[in-house]
Amino acid sequence: MTTTTLSTPAVESPWRRLASDFFASKLATLGLVLLVLVIGAALLAPWIAPQNPYDIGSLDIMDSKLPPGGESMTGSAYLLGTDGQARDVLSAILYGLRTSLMVGFVSVLAAFAIGAAVGLVAAYFGGRVDALLMRIVDIQLSFPAILVALMLLAILGKGVDKVIIALVVVQWAYFARAARGAALVERGKEYVEAARCLSLGWGRILFRHVLPNCMPPLIVIATIDLAHAIALEATLSFLGVGVPVTEPSLGMLISNGFEYLLSGQYWISFFPGIALAISIIAINLVGDHLRDVLNPRHVS
Repeated sequence: MTTTTLSTPAVESPWRRLASDFFASKLATLGLVLLVLVIGAALLAPWIAPQNPYDIGSLDIMDSKLPPGGESMTGSAYLLGTDGQARDVLSAILYGLRTSLMVGFVSVLAAFAIGAAVGLVAAYFGGRVDALLMRIVDIQLSFPAILVALMLLAILGKGVDKVIIALVVVQWAYFARAARGAALVERGKEYVEAARCLSLGWGRILFRHVLPNCMPPLIVIATIDLAHAIALEATLSFLGVGVPVTEPSLGMLISNGFEYLLSGQYWISFFPGIALAISIIAINLVGDHLRDVLNPRHVS
């Protein structure tokens, strides 16, 4: 007599499935590799940059506006050339990436926290609370982001912290609307009713039970908004209302070289622009694939 043993198929973890889906797509893999390289270059800038471009004592005005591959008076070569202040363009890009990415990540995280909280509260309580909060969101979204940011910075002034505040103000409403839509679906499910029957507080229900089930669309929006925040910060800095010269970003570097374009020194703006484009493309490639992978219709 033989005994047949039924084996239970192993359940693949969602993180392993997400990783396998990522590496199955060539574009997503390319975006992820580029993003890792960009973040790594920014984090390691103090150690891999040929010079500290904002240490005035290390600059020699005789080395200003050297072309890519040009040699300084001491014989050292500059791979991407130098700008009008004799700063190494490659080093300036590495340091500029640090500021741009920091502003983007911090502003998106803060907007995520505020927007998700507003959206969850609106969906859970409904009624007048929902109507009031969503009217505020509608008013926020009715204005162009760049216009709101410009108005705020005109009041607050220049500074990295001021730019972060402006970006949070223009981004939180996207998260609020997405969180509300996802929470409305979750609000009527059995686990929420069970939590209410157990007399759990609304804060615990929302942030420990409802929020984890609303994360997929919020993660997608956060990824795409990260690229938008970096581009918007670059635009504000290019217009002269963003970060100060002492805390440069990619937008500030592009702005610094803009006046030299007509005289032929293209590299001062061109290479920071390429770095900005690569960063945004990498984030968008990752965000587009996350949108497909985390689509509720595809998540089992």
